[in-house]
Amino acid sequence: MMSRRQLWALLALTLMWGVNWPMMKLSLQQLTPLYFRASTMLLGAAWLFVYVAAKGQRMHPTGREWLTILWLGLPNVLGWHTLSIFGVQELASGRAAILGFTMPIFTVLLGAAFFGERITPRVRVAVICAALAIALLLWHELQKLSGRPAGIAWMLGAAICWALGTLMFRRAKLTLSPLAVTVWMLLLGSLVLWVLAFATEPVPQIGSFSLSMWLSLAYGVLINYGFAQLIWFGMARDLPPATSAMSVMAIPLVGTLSATFIVGEVPHWQDWLAMGFVMMAIASVLWPTRGTIRA
Repeated sequence: MMSRRQLWALLALTLMWGVNWPMMKLSLQQLTPLYFRASTMLLGAAWLFVYVAAKGQRMHPTGREWLTILWLGLPNVLGWHTLSIFGVQELASGRAAILGFTMPIFTVLLGAAFFGERITPRVRVAVICAALAIALLLWHELQKLSGRPAGIAWMLGAAICWALGTLMFRRAKLTLSPLAVTVWMLLLGSLVLWVLAFATEPVPQIGSFSLSMWLSLAYGVLINYGFAQLIWFGMARDLPPATSAMSVMAIPLVGTLSATFIVGEVPHWQDWLAMGFVMMAIASVLWPTRGTIRA
């Protein structure tokens, strides 16, 4: 059973990561995607590094751990964070959040396809629900010439990368803490993103940034890559996996609702219905069975 402190931590994490989706959309009004990701990821990882090192955790990988961190960083950082920011650029932020959080369904499917995990009736229900959600959003994007179906492809690719990275992370042999590994993945990934940004995007005009732009950047650095990461790893360590993973269900809802106030997006009925299907899908694969619920 969750304590009151853990319940508040779960609520805070849901709000932080939910609000982050429209905050990213706000940043992209004045900053290109790769520069946004590179800057917030590097600064966020840097202050996380200092915080974790100050807590006395070992931060320096040894030997082959460097290769493992690089390998894990491809889907978890370069895949998820790069593809998702292009998806947010193309789609409404709430819609991007809904698609991004199909990740748990892809985790189960990839686990069955490549790691021998069992497909259960619950998983079949989840696949049907996720497919209906994707079809609803794709249908709405194709209804109008101004639609951005490519954004759906970006977000589904990001969700698949996140799912694959999660499976790889579970099986990795590392002596560092998961948070330390994450910090290194973010640091190294941000360096790659800086190179890509310099090569493909115009240099941003920092002097023209508005106050809202600076606030959205600060949110990405301090909240998304900072406090939210600390809360998530604390929850993952203290709570059963199914309980901590269930927290992702409400994040698309928070993202969709907060986008109305932050960037003025008005959700369509397809968004609400798709969000319901995604939440049903996630619940079907993550909700603990009766035999696993502790008294």
